[in-house]
Amino acid sequence: MLMNEPLTNDMQSLPKALIEVSGLSKLYDQFLAVKDLSFTVRSGEVLGLVGPNGAGKTTTLRSISGIIPPTRGSISIAGHDLLTDTINAKASLAFFPDEPRLFDYLTVRQHLAFVARVYGVENYQTVAQPLLDEFEIADKADQLPGVLSRGMKQKLAIACGLLHTPKVMFFDEPLTGLDPLGIRRIKNSILQRARAGAAIVLSSHLMHLLEEVCTHVLILKRGEKLVAGSMEEVVAQFSAGESHVSLEEIFIRATGGSEH
Repeated sequence: MLMNEPLTNDMQSLPKALIEVSGLSKLYDQFLAVKDLSFTVRSGEVLGLVGPNGAGKTTTLRSISGIIPPTRGSISIAGHDLLTDTINAKASLAFFPDEPRLFDYLTVRQHLAFVARVYGVENYQTVAQPLLDEFEIADKADQLPGVLSRGMKQKLAIACGLLHTPKVMFFDEPLTGLDPLGIRRIKNSILQRARAGAAIVLSSHLMHLLEEVCTHVLILKRGEKLVAGSMEEVVAQFSAGESHVSLEEIFIRATGGSEH
């Protein structure tokens, strides 16, 4: 296409890129945990971030959510540069770590009230109550985290993260400690937010979860991008013409079946 030609309707109708990562590298002393990583996640897409242990998944998530600074590279969140427009970028995202971090002396309801004040969510009760109902913790609203199960703590942390209706979401092993019903709730929640236009990155070793909710896959190994594309593209690349090849098998083939 010539540079002065107008965009086609298909290009004009592409969903908006809400996560744009270019040349991301993270160095710990002499160890390069992530090397020159670039990818984009658009509105409505769910990117599965996978790789062997030590591949750089959590470092990537922590870097693109602003928890740790990258050594090199640029990161844009909902159109805001994470390094130069940090407040607006972070206000547009939610990061859900594998271990929920809660305040020991705030009740479930007080957690939501606190988060609402931090993010300036007015009339937060109209958003908080549906979240309590969605994650089935409304009956625990006046209890402290110490009496909650591991799964309930996880659901509370997710409810708090969703309170300000973020456009971008990062999940790091979100199903840890959940029972089957809780797992279904979280999967449905992820899909619901994606359909509403959020861009989501989901890191998990549970390949069946990724198969059910992800539209795209990014496989890392030793901090580098090994494979990236839509779910259909990645399956086609490594299926060798076979039908019904699982993502777990694709992962093993792509990484060589080794963590080293």
